[in-house]
Amino acid sequence: MTQPTSDRPVALVTGVGRTVGIGAGIARQLAASGWDIAFTYWTAYDERMTWGVQSGATDEITKELTGLGATAVPIEADLVDPAAPERIFTAAEERLGGVTALVMCHTESVNSGILDTTLESFDRHFAVNARATWLLIREYGLRFKATPGTGRIIALTSDHTVGNLPYGASKGALDRITLAAAEELAHLGVSSNVVNPGPIDTGWMTDDIRASGIRQTPLGRLGTPQDTANLVDFLCSPRGQWINGQLLLSNGGFA
Repeated sequence: MTQPTSDRPVALVTGVGRTVGIGAGIARQLAASGWDIAFTYWTAYDERMTWGVQSGATDEITKELTGLGATAVPIEADLVDPAAPERIFTAAEERLGGVTALVMCHTESVNSGILDTTLESFDRHFAVNARATWLLIREYGLRFKATPGTGRIIALTSDHTVGNLPYGASKGALDRITLAAAEELAHLGVSSNVVNPGPIDTGWMTDDIRASGIRQTPLGRLGTPQDTANLVDFLCSPRGQWINGQLLLSNGGFA
């Protein structure tokens, strides 16, 4: 591992493929708070989704993070590949030094229910949302060398399972894996939490979904990536250390 290029701590943020996404919002906020950022993306995923690939997104995000004072390292990685987490951490360490905060925003999300989910889709969801989360946390735990009490693991989840079976079921597995790390990595002084941000409009919502989400939220608006980023930023700060082993709802009271 190379020596860090700055005295800023390093955050690894997965799932930062689009400038409007939650991952990008979190990366920006952490960069503004003094972190260097390694972030992953996977172009082939966006190509399969209705929103498509955002041309130049990786360069734009890197430029934004750099403008906020961070050293930013983009890493393209397919988290279906069990070898990807090791490669990701190696790439981050070679450029930035050891990772102090692991923030997992990656996801496989294809709508289907109990009757129409395919075996291939089910397996892919669990490979990305559950298995890769375990392997990333394992790699983090094996490599963590920062001061006890500074380490952070945060994963984003969802409870949307009806009509979204493989997504919701695999996110449920992600919850359990991440919360287990609060106990199993306690000897490292690492806190581990799950954040459920509720519905965030990052370009995937129809007008009907958007209107329904607003009606079901007491504060009368949809969540934004910045709302989630604010909580993640707090959890990663020294003030957030005592929050550990929790599944936190950050959804404006969405019911």
